[in-house]
Amino acid sequence: TKLKGNLSSDILSLPNLQQLALSYNKDLRGELPKSNWSSPLSDLALSNTAFSGNIPDSIGHLKSLQTLDMGSCNFDGLVPSSLFNLTQLFLLDLSNNNLTGSIGEFSSSSLKFLFLENNKLQDNFPNSIFELQNLTGLTLSSTDLSGHLDFHQFSKLKNLVNLNLSHNSLLSINFASTTDYILPKLVSLHLSSCNISSFLQFLAPLQNLIDLDLSHNNIRGSIPQWFHEKLLHSWKQIHFINLSFNKLQEDVPIPPNGIRYFLVSNNELTGNIPSAMCNASSLNILNLAQNNLTGPIPQCLGTFPSLLALDLQMNKLYGNIPWNFSKGNAFETIKLNGNQLDGPLPRSLANCTNLEVLDLADNNIEDAFPHWLESLQELQVLILRSNKFHGVITCFGAKNPFPKMRIFDVSNNNFSGPLPASYIKNFQEMMNVNASQTHSIGLKNVGTTRNLYNDSVVIVMKGQSMNLVRILFAFMVIDLSNNVFEGEFPKVIGELYSLKGLNLSHNEINGTIPGSFGNLTNLESLDLSWNQLKGEIPVALTNLNFLSVLNLSQNHFEGIIPTGKQFNTFENNSYGGNPMLCGFPLSTSCNEDKGRPPHSTFHHEESGFGWKAVAVGYACGFLFGMLLGYNVFMIGKPQWPARLVEGVLK
Repeated sequence: TKLKGNLSSDILSLPNLQQLALSYNKDLRGELPKSNWSSPLSDLALSNTAFSGNIPDSIGHLKSLQTLDMGSCNFDGLVPSSLFNLTQLFLLDLSNNNLTGSIGEFSSSSLKFLFLENNKLQDNFPNSIFELQNLTGLTLSSTDLSGHLDFHQFSKLKNLVNLNLSHNSLLSINFASTTDYILPKLVSLHLSSCNISSFLQFLAPLQNLIDLDLSHNNIRGSIPQWFHEKLLHSWKQIHFINLSFNKLQEDVPIPPNGIRYFLVSNNELTGNIPSAMCNASSLNILNLAQNNLTGPIPQCLGTFPSLLALDLQMNKLYGNIPWNFSKGNAFETIKLNGNQLDGPLPRSLANCTNLEVLDLADNNIEDAFPHWLESLQELQVLILRSNKFHGVITCFGAKNPFPKMRIFDVSNNNFSGPLPASYIKNFQEMMNVNASQTHSIGLKNVGTTRNLYNDSVVIVMKGQSMNLVRILFAFMVIDLSNNVFEGEFPKVIGELYSLKGLNLSHNEINGTIPGSFGNLTNLESLDLSWNQLKGEIPVALTNLNFLSVLNLSQNHFEGIIPTGKQFNTFENNSYGGNPMLCGFPLSTSCNEDKGRPPHSTFHHEESGFGWKAVAVGYACGFLFGMLLGYNVFMIGKPQWPARLVEGVLK
């Protein structure tokens, strides 16, 4: 249903009301009634609504309450102590709120599910939890719990199936004595960011593990042999393993057939990707990024039918990219950047029709621009930076190439010819003023629901490398720098209203900066340095209120530097190597500065005359200045005003 407004206390007066289920009505808001919570309610479900304020203490008067689901709301304040006095309680879910205070002594011996994650409880770990003998599911992640916890105490909870203590950085957990068979029914274990320093021996006897997260710890050394054997022979049903962000060494563990998510990134693993990886064809996510892996990429990885994300970036892999990406595959993200891959790109990449992110930066790939990727209508990020690509970039006939493109980075290659206007004019997403506020990228059916994989890319913006995590792409970037592009700017660039970064530096681009660049009002970084650009700096650029980095150095610009707004914040290095420029912030003053408004060049486009036409003889009037300028030009001395007048007469 789509209910709106506040919860009326009249509902609570219904004498026979036993169940009240209002979950997933996002327009239900306001504070809950403080009174009338006296009906014979057994089930109260308010999760995923917009209710806010304190949880009324009077809810604790509902003595028949068995399930209380108030997760993912906007409740704050102290957790009412009366909730812990409910003797019939079977499920208590207060997760994903802003609750503070303590977890009290539980009175219900029948409590089976306790979910308190993502709150601000900031208290010692409650020992009363270990008295809940029937507890099956316990989630206390990200609750800021403190104190010291001996993990062996969990041996009292023989029925525990799901346990999540992740991200309790203030909680000191002692795993030293946990070698016994302490949790015989355990199926799901999440201990991410729990300061674990060694592999947990108590996992060895477990037979039914499905879900294991030990990421973001300090586990070092080799993966024990018993763990390898468990993967191969015992954990037949396991579908999720996350060992990322540790200090694991030696070989990659071989994931079992049937696994869906295998994440072992940011470790110190060495050796090849084992060929036995081909048995795990059911994978949805494979992340081995940022290790020391060598050797070729197994060809079979291109044939996995359900693989959404393949992340092998920042290793030492060599050889060709798999050539056999199958038709109908599910790829959304492929990141192979930061390796030593070579050869041409496989044309079978065009079979990845769901692909959103393709990052091949920092390899040795030698090829022309892969125009056959034009058919990928979902592609939003294409990064070919720092390879050996060459030739002209031009459209080869696709009707609407790259309509959703948000990051287009082909920098540090050997591309030549004119700027790729045939593609830029189809970057429809960059032309949408509100695009950065309406879309996100990457694994919509996986990453956003369980946070299993944080999609990210590295771009160079504002002169620095930036890691855009999860790609909630407020950033729209075009980087064509360090190539051999030539010719003038295509006018269509001025229509990329959502663009935040534009880097065309270190090319052979000539002509002037179009005044339409002033329409790029979301632009934060503009680098046009080391080109052959000329003319005046358009005053329209002062309209770029978010521009924080500007580099126009090493060109042939001339005239007065515009002032006002963001332009008053730029320093000399934004304009160096343009000897014909003058005015703030340069030490070279302009002869006509005095008595003229700071935006005098604004009238250049309207009248056809700028400061060039009157550089000599301004004080004597317009006509005298023109005659004198023309005469000087014909004589040929001095050269500087002659060039100025020549520009006017053209």
